[in-house]
Formats: sequence, structure tokens, C-alpha cells
Amino acid sequence: MPRRSTPPPPVPEQIVDIDVSTEMQGSFLEYAYSVIYSRALPDARDGLKPVQRRILYMMDDMGLRPDRGHVKSARVVGEVMGKLHPHGDTAIYDALVRLAQDFSLRVPLIDGHGNFGSLDDGPAAPRYTEARLTPAALLMTADLGEDVVDFVPNYDNQLVQPSVLPAAMPNLLVNGASGIAVGMATNMAPHNLVEVVAAARHLIAQPDATLEELMRFVPGPDLPSGGKIVGLDGIRDAYATGRGSFRTRATTHLENVTARRKAIVVTELPYQVGVERVLEKIKEAADAKKLQGVADASDYTDRAHGLRLVIEVKNGFNPEAVLEQLYRFTPMEDSFGINNVALVDGQPQTLGLRELLSVYVQHRLHVVRRRTEHRLAKRIERAHLVAGLLVAIADIDEVIAVIRSSDDADAARQRLMMVFDLSEPQADYILALRLRRLTKFSRLELEAERDALAREIEELRAILADDALLRQVVSDELAEVAAMHGTPRRTVLLEHAGGPATGSAASARRTGTSVPLEIPDEPCWVALSGTGLLARSAQEPPRLGPRVAHDAIAAAVPARTRGDVGVVLSSGRCVRLSVLDAPALPPTDSAPGLSGGAPIGELLQLEPGERVAGLTRLDDDAPPLALATAGGTVKRVSPSDRPGKGDAWEVISLKPGDAVVGAAHAPDEHRLVLVTTEAHLLHFPASAVRPQGRGAGGMAGVRMPEDARVVGFGVVHPDDVSRSLVVTVAGSSTALPGTVPGSAKVTPFDRFPGKGRATGGVRAQRFLRGEDTVTTAWVGLEPIRAVGAGGQPVDLPDVDERRDGSGRPLPAPVAAIG
Repeated sequence: MPRRSTPPPPVPEQIVDIDVSTEMQGSFLEYAYSVIYSRALPDARDGLKPVQRRILYMMDDMGLRPDRGHVKSARVVGEVMGKLHPHGDTAIYDALVRLAQDFSLRVPLIDGHGNFGSLDDGPAAPRYTEARLTPAALLMTADLGEDVVDFVPNYDNQLVQPSVLPAAMPNLLVNGASGIAVGMATNMAPHNLVEVVAAARHLIAQPDATLEELMRFVPGPDLPSGGKIVGLDGIRDAYATGRGSFRTRATTHLENVTARRKAIVVTELPYQVGVERVLEKIKEAADAKKLQGVADASDYTDRAHGLRLVIEVKNGFNPEAVLEQLYRFTPMEDSFGINNVALVDGQPQTLGLRELLSVYVQHRLHVVRRRTEHRLAKRIERAHLVAGLLVAIADIDEVIAVIRSSDDADAARQRLMMVFDLSEPQADYILALRLRRLTKFSRLELEAERDALAREIEELRAILADDALLRQVVSDELAEVAAMHGTPRRTVLLEHAGGPATGSAASARRTGTSVPLEIPDEPCWVALSGTGLLARSAQEPPRLGPRVAHDAIAAAVPARTRGDVGVVLSSGRCVRLSVLDAPALPPTDSAPGLSGGAPIGELLQLEPGERVAGLTRLDDDAPPLALATAGGTVKRVSPSDRPGKGDAWEVISLKPGDAVVGAAHAPDEHRLVLVTTEAHLLHFPASAVRPQGRGAGGMAGVRMPEDARVVGFGVVHPDDVSRSLVVTVAGSSTALPGTVPGSAKVTPFDRFPGKGRATGGVRAQRFLRGEDTVTTAWVGLEPIRAVGAGGQPVDLPDVDERRDGSGRPLPAPVAAIG
């Protein structure tokens, strides 16, 4: 019988005692570290979380560019999960969906095809949707092949991925971010690309720029859903410390749904607030007797017309009071808390506006420097090969003889290096040369290439040697990004919320009782600010607080509260507007300017490209209305020459490409003033322009070159000639609007001699270096107020007695003067 083997001795048990609290602390810290650095927080340089960065990089690697077709989202998710992202497909698809939602991102990075969800409903499954990159996403991955960022291994060390994207667009500020980590969270608001780029360029040019200087370019967030931001103190705190909050309000206007019933029409909701949520809260508040005066609420939102929520107001209720209740009891007014937490050098930090811009600018400087070094090395290498090839072509017969007499390629390489004093790369390149390159034309091409490479090498070396030149390259590239991808601001910034039309509306908000609309028919003034806010006031004219945002009055006309005024548009139309539709300013001694007004676009249905040129009285006793067009035409229209009915009519027949630039009442004894882009000012009596019918096209007002335009129009009372001032702002016609401050000049009006109608006028300002056009002009009485695009005050220089002197540099761009 075979012998039975002896079993091995038993292995003693190895039990290690571990303190549970120590193990839990260590495991929790490792988990927290993973969540903070690998999942929840964005990098301050490209504004992306790791999963978002991997999605964009993989889609770029797959060639899913805007000029290619869409592919299944499931395919993108599979590629990202299999190659780069160690987590589940749900997290990847959720991140991909958010990158494609235009209501979540100010500049979407993925072009989605299919149902990518809404604020009230989730997206379709990834097998039903398709995706590709947007043109803006190409900015994030641009130049990845030129060694501009470091690559790190993926989760299994088989592939590599970028540690950060080059990010030619300031994505973190433009699109914002949100995420919840362990022990910390981030919540960043989106901003306008043009404004952020302007601030970044200013910081590049002025590295010591203060927060106040940067906020002249970035006055506040610009949300994808539009709406209004009420109160800017929290925004200033957030820009200074990285933490703050602000309130957002829906954009609304009143419409007549029936002959006797008005409705509050909501066209924009606060950020991340859906229609279904608002309807649900309206029903809950009405059932609880908190909200009164609402007859019905219907959602008419569709793809063709966008958001449209119609809230009908019961008869006998003040619509403005009902709106205040809606703000109070529904998400039509919401709060957004800013918490700017992002990773800087691998560490989570809370950053203000200046710090966020500084991190991004330093990243772009680093990227452009590495790209320049890479391009320089490539061009030096190519120039070396071209020089060797020129040597070979110059004595090609001997080169061929050396190669033919060699035993093998190695021997040929060594003999070429020895005979022609070539390097090994040059010799290898000559050995790989095709015979068709041995023509005379090819030699000319090589010589041209050699000269071009020499110039490029010199330029690249100059960029690397001069920090100012490097900064200029980064600034110019940012300007191109803003010009190609920038869009107008959607969100209106208001210092104050404004008040209801009457005290009874405020009482209704406090007590919850129904109050009839009882606004007496009394005299008032309707005023329009330079930034497009309309309001009415009982003061004559509206009193304004000192240095308050939106307090530059562009136009003001007397009216009655139950009457109408006319709004003259650049298209030559005049639109009737009820004075009751204009919000009332509080009758206090310290009036808050026009920040309590409403944007004119919420009160009127403007056509694309239309803007307000002025206000006009509609009573028969009003003096003639004078108009001026960009093409130099002037016209006066009698106030009685208007249709008896209708809400809109034509006041001037415009030529193609022309537009009304200004409108104001002008009796015969007043003077009409026109300022052109070539810095010429012309004024003449209004009596020189006879009143014409509504359908007439006017008459010649000012003579100017074909490429010049009228940019300023005003009317001066004969008693105010010695007290009126002329303000002109000059700049560059090639600069991005709103980015270059330019120079301004304030001159007494009586320094300009009068000329006849249809003449060229006299010069009003001498251009400085880099200036070639007048961008803004205004004439009127003191006090003069200039504001930026966000309504912030801009200081103007002192009065200059010289008629044709040069202007003084401005601290910030001017959007309007009043």
C-alpha cells in the first residue's frame, strides 16, 4: 500500500488588534479626500470637475466636433467609463447632461440632440440621446497636442489623461459650478463671457488692479435664465470674500387677457426654478389663503416662444400688489447663495472675484508659454532639417554618388555626415527624400520655408523673452474668444426692488385683503434711464440720489398717471405705452434713482435690433417732435399727426440700413444739435426743419462722409444756450464694445458756432493716439451723469473750454450719459 503523506502543521491564526476609532478616522479621511479632489470640487483653472474634464477630453479624442454628426450618448459614456472614469455610468451621464443644458450653463459645452431634460423633468436615457462638442468646448481642449498641460495616468495606468485642460475660455466664472463634498460645498453663479474677458484683460494689463476696478467690468452674475437680480450688496461681499447671497426675481409684464382683466405674464424665472414648481406653490398659497387676487395660472411654454407663464388677476385687485404677493409666497423670487470654493494647487480654497481671475490668468500665461516653447522647438527642428535639405539639393549629384557608392544605409548616413558636415537627423531626412523633391521649384519652396521659419522663430523667442509681449498674446486671444462666443447680458441688475404703485398695494401685501386699483389721475413725469429702465415720478423732473446706479436720465416727459406716452424706437416706430405700466418711484426726499424702474423691454414688445430713441408726449398741445437718424436725416412731426387708434405707428420713413438715434420735442425757437462719429458738431434752429407728415422721410440734417454716422442728438432751449454742456466720448472703432474706456470731453455748448442745416458743422474733439471715432455724445444741462453697462457711475472730466481739444482718459467704459 502507498504511504500516506504527513499533513502539514496547522498555521497559527494571525489576529491584529486595531483601534476602531483610529480605523474609522483614517478611512473617513481617505473617503473625504477622494470626494473633494476627485469628484465634487472644480479646478480653479479650467472650472471643471474630473468627470467633466474626462468627458470633454474623450469626446475631443473621439473627434466629436461641431462639424461632425452627433453620436449616441451611451457611446460617449462607455468610452469615458472604460478608459478614464472609474465610477458608474450614471454619474458620467448626469455630468454630460448638465454640460448640454442651456438653462444650467451660460455657455453650454456639449451640443445635445434629444431630450436632455428640463428644470421640472429629467433627461431621457443615454441610448435615446445624442451629443457632440460645441464650438465653445473646442476652446477648452485647444492646443492639447502642443505640450501645454501635464498628463497623468488613468485609473489602471494604461492610458493618460490631462490633469487640467488649457481652457482658452474662463469657464469657472462663465458657467459657474455646484457640488457637495465632505465637510464643504461649492455654489458659483454664471457670468457673462464678454464681461469676464474684459475684467481678465484688465487684470493682465494691470496686475495690481483692485476689486473695485474689476467690478466695473463684472458688475454681477449673468444667469442663463435671465431674470432680475435685486440688491447688489451680497454680490459685492461675494466678490470680496468668496461668500455672499443675492435675490433673483422673475421677469414679468402686464397684459390684457380680456377687455377688463389683466394678467401677469412671466417670461423669465429665477435660476434653477421650473414652471411646475411655481404653479405648485401658487396653488398651495391660494389654498392656504395667503395669496389673493389670482384667478388662474396657465403654462404656455413651448420651444418656439420660450417660457410664458400667464397669471390672471381678479378684477378689483392691483396687479402690482398681486405680483408682490407672488414674489413673497412663490419661487418667483428666490435666493442664491454664493460659495466660491475651488481647488488651487490641489487645495480647496474660497476665492473672491480677483483671486478667481488671477488664477485663471496665471493658468493661461503658463499654457501660452508652454505652447510657445513647444512651437519654438518644433520650428527649430524643422529649420534644421530644411537647412540640411538645401545643402543636399545644392550638390545633389554628389549626394546621389555618395549614397550609391555606400554599402548600406548606415554607411550612407555616416558618409553624408562626413562629406557635407550634416547632423544625423539631417542625414536621415536626406536618405528618406523622394526624387520628386529634387526640382528647381522645390528648392524655391524650401528657401521660402526657411525664411518663414526664421521669422517665426524670432517672433516666438521674442514672446518668451518679453513678459509684456506674452501677456499681450494672452489678452488678444481672450478678445477673440469674447468676439466669437460672447452674447449680450440677460440678467438685469437692480440696486433696489422698487415699490408698488400705491400704498394700498403695500397694505394688501401686509394684510392679505383685496384692495381695488385706485390710482388717481394726476400729473407725473415718465423718465427713461440710460440703461433702459422706465419709471414714473410725481416730482418735476424725477429727483435722483447722488451717484446711484441707473440714475442717468436719457429722456423725461410730463404726463398723467392715467394717460399715455409714446416711445420712439430706432426703427422709426412710435409705440403707445400706458403710464400706469411704468413702476412708480417712492415719493421720498432721498429718491433712489431709477433703479426701481422696469426694463423697457419688459413693457414693450420690441422687434429684434430695436432700441429706444426717446419719449414723446401724446397730447395735442405738445410741441413738434424732432428726430435724427444715423444717416444724418432730421425731421419734425406735428403731435396731432398720429392715428386716433392703434398702439404703434410710423413717425419717419427710413432708408435701408438707417436708424433713429434720438428724439425730443423741439419748438421753432429751440436748436437741434447733431454729433457725428468723425467728431463734428452741428447745431441750427429747429425752425429750419418744417414739420412733415408721418410717412415722410425727413430732410438732410448734417453733411458727413459715407463711412460716418450720427451718434448724438439733442435739443437746446434758447434760454439754456449759455448753461448747456456738450459731452463727447472717443474710442477705437476696432475695439470690442464696452471693453475700452476711451476718452471724454465736456465743453460749454456756446463754444460751438451755429451753422446752416445740411452743412458739416465744426470739430468737437481731437482724437488721441489709437482713437478714430466718437462712440457716444450728449448735450444738456448739469448735473451730468455717466453710467456703465451695469448702471454703475463713471466719473467724467472737468469742463474744458477748448472747442476742439483732446479728451481725458475715462476710468471705465461709458454706456450712457444723461
